[in-house]
Amino acid sequence: MADSAFTLDIPIEYHTLDNGLRVVLSRDTSAPIVMVAVYYHVGMRLEPRGRTGFAHLFEHLMFQGSEQLPKGEFFKLIQGNGGAFNGSTRLDFTNYFQAMPKHTLELTLWAEADRMRGPAITQAELDNQRDVVKNEVKVNVLNRPYGGFPWIDMHEHAFTNWHNAHNGYGDMQDLDAASLEDVQQFFDRYYTPANAALVLTGDIEPDAALELVKRHFEDIPAAPRPAPPDVSEPRRTAEHRASKLDPLANRPALCISYHAPDRETPEFFAMGLLDQVLAQGEDSRLYRELVSRRGFTGDISAGINFLGHMYNAHSPLLWSTWLFHDSDVEADAIVEAAGEVIERLRGEPLDAASFDRAIVKARSAFYELAGGGGYPLYGRADLLATFALMDGDPGRINRIDEMYARVTPELVLETAREYLRPDNRVVLTIEPGAAG
Repeated sequence: MADSAFTLDIPIEYHTLDNGLRVVLSRDTSAPIVMVAVYYHVGMRLEPRGRTGFAHLFEHLMFQGSEQLPKGEFFKLIQGNGGAFNGSTRLDFTNYFQAMPKHTLELTLWAEADRMRGPAITQAELDNQRDVVKNEVKVNVLNRPYGGFPWIDMHEHAFTNWHNAHNGYGDMQDLDAASLEDVQQFFDRYYTPANAALVLTGDIEPDAALELVKRHFEDIPAAPRPAPPDVSEPRRTAEHRASKLDPLANRPALCISYHAPDRETPEFFAMGLLDQVLAQGEDSRLYRELVSRRGFTGDISAGINFLGHMYNAHSPLLWSTWLFHDSDVEADAIVEAAGEVIERLRGEPLDAASFDRAIVKARSAFYELAGGGGYPLYGRADLLATFALMDGDPGRINRIDEMYARVTPELVLETAREYLRPDNRVVLTIEPGAAG
């Protein structure tokens, strides 16, 4: 078995303010910087019917100015002090984050608290950002080859619950219908302290940092946390196949998805190992079969959660693998070859060497996230914030090793037999309309 003697021990302090804001403090003095991240528990999957694209729209609106920082001033404040910032909309959250020199911590907290109190949204700003979002949808999805592939297209076919299946980027009619009153109601419902988590990680003094957080956030009025919608999915019992004509694509594409185990179960981590064995890296079985041996494609992609990683989304999730291939290769041949590889995994337990290698790869990928990733300390902040929002337990970051240590080859086999069933499979093909 893999050596699991080493485990993460990331320092964590977890507090909840009187208004419900969850606060996570994690000291790391490896560099004189601090990551300030605010996560709101509303994303593409959690937005209400008739408001498709609102979570994404709000990501834009929150950068358009607040009571004390008019439009453009937030950008000047962060960049003028040597920082970098961004935001994103995911399945279950919308986040805003800044990597800053440590001496600017209070200034950054002041700016974040100001927009948590409320963005300054006028009709002109709403119209402007609505057009920006609509243009982004056109550029990234509608007028781009493979624009909805795989995540928008696959979610539509793999899920039956509207919350999971709808296009979270936004329906043009819903975006056009958005009024200032709709925007204010969305903010009042979802952008509340009790529906948010604030993470400070980096070169901080936790006691002093907590006092600064209280100084700037504790007087923001409390509001009830919104009840989450039902996003559950029935167990799939029949394979589903779908095809989409993409008029801008010049090569066929293929995605194969399976409903994944619930993230709260040991089987979820067994599925993480199956992901490593099947499709992560050139040593993976699907890569060896589809790329190295048969030459069906030049590369494959795979994962649990198209919009992030396996740790920062609620269930239900999909395990998926997708690829692009030449027109002289039949999609059915690829599906059949992939199925043969998967069926061998469903037939007998992993040998010790393969199991140990999967454990090492899974832990290594997780450590890369927990160590930083992208913006300085962003990966760690992301894990701490999502574990606080979804589990009420940012300390989960230090127990992922333990989760993998509990997985056995027998559990991997059971998980493969239940979740990699042919009748749990959804196959989506993209037909190229621009071929030749």
